Amino acid sequence: MAAPSVAMDTNHQNNFKLNKTEKKFLRKQSKARHTLLRHEGIGAVSYATQSLVVANGGLGNGVSRKQLLPVLEECGLVDALLMPPNKPYSFVRYQTIEESRKAYVTLNGKEIVDDLGQKIILYLNFVEKAQWKELGLQTLPPGLMVVEEIISSEDEKMLLESVIWIEDTNDQNFQKSLKHRRVKHFGYEFHYENNNIEKDKPLPGGLPDICDNILENWLKKGYIKHKPDQLTINQYEPGHGIPAHIDTHSAFEDEIISLSLGSEIVMDFKHPDGVTVQVMLPRRSLLVMTGEARYLWTHGITPRKFDTVQASEHHKSGLITSDIGDLTLSKRGVRTSFTFRKVRHTPCNCSYPFVCDSQKKETPPSFPESDKEASQLEQEYVHRVYEEIAGHFSNTRHTPWPRIVEFLKALPSGSIVADIGCGNGKYLGINKELYMIGCDRSQKLTDICRERQFQAFVCDALAVPIRSGSCDACISIAVIHHFATAERRVAALQELARLLRPGGKALIYVWAMEQEYNHQKSKYLRGNRISKGKKEEIISDTSMQGSLVDQMGNQDSPSSVSSITDVEEGGCNSRKIANSELPIHTNRTSFQSQDVLVPWHHKGNPGKDKPVEPSSPVEPSSPDPSSVFHRYYHVFCDGELEAACQTLSNVSILQSYYDQGNWCVILQKV
Repeated sequence: MAAPSVAMDTNHQNNFKLNKTEKKFLRKQSKARHTLLRHEGIGAVSYATQSLVVANGGLGNGVSRKQLLPVLEECGLVDALLMPPNKPYSFVRYQTIEESRKAYVTLNGKEIVDDLGQKIILYLNFVEKAQWKELGLQTLPPGLMVVEEIISSEDEKMLLESVIWIEDTNDQNFQKSLKHRRVKHFGYEFHYENNNIEKDKPLPGGLPDICDNILENWLKKGYIKHKPDQLTINQYEPGHGIPAHIDTHSAFEDEIISLSLGSEIVMDFKHPDGVTVQVMLPRRSLLVMTGEARYLWTHGITPRKFDTVQASEHHKSGLITSDIGDLTLSKRGVRTSFTFRKVRHTPCNCSYPFVCDSQKKETPPSFPESDKEASQLEQEYVHRVYEEIAGHFSNTRHTPWPRIVEFLKALPSGSIVADIGCGNGKYLGINKELYMIGCDRSQKLTDICRERQFQAFVCDALAVPIRSGSCDACISIAVIHHFATAERRVAALQELARLLRPGGKALIYVWAMEQEYNHQKSKYLRGNRISKGKKEEIISDTSMQGSLVDQMGNQDSPSSVSSITDVEEGGCNSRKIANSELPIHTNRTSFQSQDVLVPWHHKGNPGKDKPVEPSSPVEPSSPDPSSVFHRYYHVFCDGELEAACQTLSNVSILQSYYDQGNWCVILQKV
C-alpha cells in the first residue's frame, strides 16, 4: 500500500506546484495588462479577437522582428506584425480568431531569447485592434544632408588604420579617453563641457595629411563649402552615445560635417518645440549640418546596443519612418566618426538670435528679496517648468517609495487623505481603503491624474480649498523645497497642519543638502560612480532587456536629473545674498549651495507638451535649443525641516529620518 500512497502524494505535490505556477503566471499576465493600460492606454478584452498585444515582445526590450515573427507564425498565418519604435510590446493580427486563440494559449508565458542573449517571457492579451501613438509625417531638418558611400571601403580602411589609439600624454594631437569613448583632437581641442574651443590655443600639426585629398574632393563636388581646420575623432563601442547638443554658434562656421566609419548609427535630431527626428547614418556616409539643422536643432546619439531601423533593404539612409510594419532592430558595431569644423573668428550673426551665444542676452534669476519676488521666481522656475515638462516628468514617475507606501497602508480604512502636490497621482491609488484626493499647481499633471481616474484639482499649496480639520492625513512629497523663502516654506507646513483633524498625521519629503549620510551615499551620488562606459551600458541594458512589468519605474529624488554645468562655491549654511545669481547645479554631484537651479532635460511629446505662457509679470525664458529647463530648489540641511516644523504651535514631530537623499518628517496635529 505504501507505493500507491507515495504516488498519490507525488501527484498531489505536482498538482500543487502546477497550481502555484499557474497562479504566478496569471498574476504576471494581469500585471502586464494593467501596465499597458496605465502607461500606454492599451486596453485588453476578455474575449478572443484576431489581434493580440505581446508584452515583452517589442523593439524596446531587445526583441527583433526576425526573432518574434517565426514564433508567432508557428500558431497560424500572421496578417501583420506591428512593432512600435522603442516600445517593449508589439501587436500581431492573425487571419482567423482560431489562430489568434491558439497563439494566446500556446505562447502565453513562452520564454524566448532576445538579441542580447537574455531570456524574456512573453505575455499575450486580446485587443480589439492594434493602437499606438503615430509619429506623424516627418522630414529631415532643414539644412541636413546625408551622402551615402562618400568614400570607398579602401579609403575607410586607410583612415581607420591611420588612427593610433595609444595612451600618450605627450601626443601632440591631444588624445583623450573619455569615460564612454576614445577621442582624438586635431587643429584645436574640442571641449565637451561647453561644446567650444579655445581659439588662441591651436594644437601643433594641424589636420592629418591623409584628410587633404578627401576634403579637396568634397569641396570640388560641392558637398562642403569650407575647408575645415578642426577635427575630432571619436570611437564608440556598442551601447555608447553622445548627449544631445548644439555646437556653440560663435565657435564654428555654419557648416559641420561628420564621416561615419566602421558601423552605421541612428542619430537623434530635436527641435526646440519637442519634435524629434531619427536619422540613419550608414557606414561610409557623410552627414552635413548647415543652417537650421546646425544652429537650432540638437543632435545626439542615444546610448544603446541596438537601433530601430527600417526592415526593408531599400531603406538605407535618412529618416526612420513611422511605418511600424517595417521596423526591426540593428545591432550596433564599433563606430569611428571624423567630425570636421571650421573655426569662426567673428561673432555669429545667424537667424536664430534667441539661441545664439553671440546675440542672446540673458539675466539669470537672483535670490528673492521679497515675497512678491519669491512668488515670481516660483512662477517662472517651478510652476511654468512643470507645465512644460509634465508629460516627460510623469513618464519618469512610476514606482512609489516604500516608506511612503508604508505610511499610507498603515492608515485606518476609510481615512480621508490629501496629497498636496500630487504630481501625476502615483500615490493616490496605493491604498484602496482610503479616500484620497490630490491637488497640484500644474494643470497638465492634474489632467494626467484624472485620466487615471483619480480625484485631483489645481490649487496652490499655500491656499488649499479644503475645509480646515477635515483630513485624517496629508502627504507632501518633494513639494516644499520649491518655495523660495523660509517664510513661504513654513506657510506651506502651516497649511498642511490646518487641513488635519486633531490627531491627524502628515508625511513630508524634501530634498537633502546632504547626499551622503551616515556613510551611505544616496542613489543620486551612487549613480555618479559608474564610469568607463558602464553607465551607458546600464542605461541601454535597462531599456532593452527589462521586462515590460519591471521597466517603468523611477523615484521622486535628486537621482532623476542629469548634468549640465558647474555649480558655484557655497556651503550648507551659506545663503545667496540679494541680487546675486542663483547657481546652476551640476547634477549627480553633491550640492554646494542650498538655493539652486536644477536642470531638467526635457523629452517632450509634440502636441501634448506645448509651452504655456506664464501668468506672472516675469518674462518667459528664451526657448532652450537643447530643451533644458531649470527648476528652483531650496535643498534642506540636516535638522532644518524639523526646525521649520517646530515653529508651528499645533503639531508635534512623531518621526524624522533620511531616505535616499531626502529629509523626511512625520508630524501629528495636537
